[in-house]
Amino acid sequence: MVDVGVYDKKDAISMTLSGGNKRKLSAAIALVGGSKFLIFDEPTAGMDLNARRHLWNMFRKYKAGRIILMSTHYMDEADILGDRIGIMCAGKMTCIGSSIFLKKKFGKGYNMVLVKDSAEPNTVLMPYLHKNLGPKTQMTSEIQNAITIKIPEIYSDKFTTFFS
Repeated sequence: MVDVGVYDKKDAISMTLSGGNKRKLSAAIALVGGSKFLIFDEPTAGMDLNARRHLWNMFRKYKAGRIILMSTHYMDEADILGDRIGIMCAGKMTCIGSSIFLKKKFGKGYNMVLVKDSAEPNTVLMPYLHKNLGPKTQMTSEIQNAITIKIPEIYSDKFTTFFS
């Protein structure tokens, strides 16, 4: 319960927990059972970025000696947790491989996720990135305290230098 961040709810009845805390508790229960093969269907859906990262850390900590099959819509989640990643389209597996293989074969730039101090919309970041990386850099989402930025491959030299 400590690893998934629900220890403070140890005396609560599970039906009173929030959706995110129910997901965390379900993942913890699955791992506590000691099973060698686990299946998770979008275990972090609907969680904020901090809660997702907490659960990711738990999965990484306890994945040794197990096979974990997980579905997700988040490529960053697949990238961080997946030893092998399969991509499905219209119910069919279209490709499978390591994160590096998929990025080399299909990658078209970089995705960067930034965490803000508040949920207030950011107005200064994009002009700054356009100036320093290039005008085709775009914000793909801004949800709560996380901003996802797409940096096209044509700016890869600037991107590497910018973050060195």
